[in-house]
Amino acid sequence: MKTFRIRSTSDLPEVAEAILDARAGRTVIAFRGGMGAGKTTLIRAVCDRLGVTDTVTSPTFAIVNEYRGDGTPPVYHFDFYRIDRIEEAFDFGYEEYFFSGNLCLVEWPEKIESLLPDDAMNVRIDVPDEDERVISID
Repeated sequence: MKTFRIRSTSDLPEVAEAILDARAGRTVIAFRGGMGAGKTTLIRAVCDRLGVTDTVTSPTFAIVNEYRGDGTPPVYHFDFYRIDRIEEAFDFGYEEYFFSGNLCLVEWPEKIESLLPDDAMNVRIDVPDEDERVISID
């Protein structure tokens, strides 16, 4: 496990690079943390490192956004916060995304825990105080 203490968004490129380096072939990354912890902001930094040129925003209502860059494969960004039943993930065909071989960045994975691949990578964001984030990559 690798852990980072950050006090500024200027530290995020280093964390994003560490996340990508730790993937080891895994394509599903679960971002765990409370409301306002910075999951979407960190995902934006990961997408920047990948060369995504699309605007990265939380797919709270759409559940999934697809991002692309020049010559980069698609990146899928999920936000399961608003789903009430796990069946809703089946309704939009989560399997096609998770098993596509493309990178899937998942917010609120707790809502679909049993659907995550066994090798899903976990990134936890803890908020010890308003000005600090502790990000653990596992």
